[in-house]
Amino acid sequence: MTDAWSDKLAIRELIENWAVWRDAGDWKRFATVWHDDGFMHATWFQGPAREFIRVTQEGMAKGVSILHFLGGTSIDLAGERAIAQTKMTISQRAEVQGVLCDVVCTGRFYDFLEKRDGRWGLVVR
Repeated sequence: MTDAWSDKLAIRELIENWAVWRDAGDWKRFATVWHDDGFMHATWFQGPAREFIRVTQEGMAKGVSILHFLGGTSIDLAGERAIAQTKMTISQRAEVQGVLCDVVCTGRFYDFLEKRDGRWGLVVR
């Protein structure tokens, strides 16, 4: 297996782990997909990955239910850096003015990653 192929496989695994571990509430492992200076941009949150994890935990504790589904991924490598685009769907069930609603958002994760000390991690999502 070529180094590029190994790197792309590791990045895709990281992206899949992000979705699985986040939705499962596996916070210890979820934190490992980020580098220490990781930063999250979402519709409802912009800030350090550590804060994103904290507020996501708080939301889950209050009953917020969100599931991520991933589609195809394109990964562009440039040495120890990479940019990945992944098609995704986010599903959420919640009450809106007393009515239970399902909301679906379709889009792309756009990830900036770096390989540091032999480990790929998210720098910006």
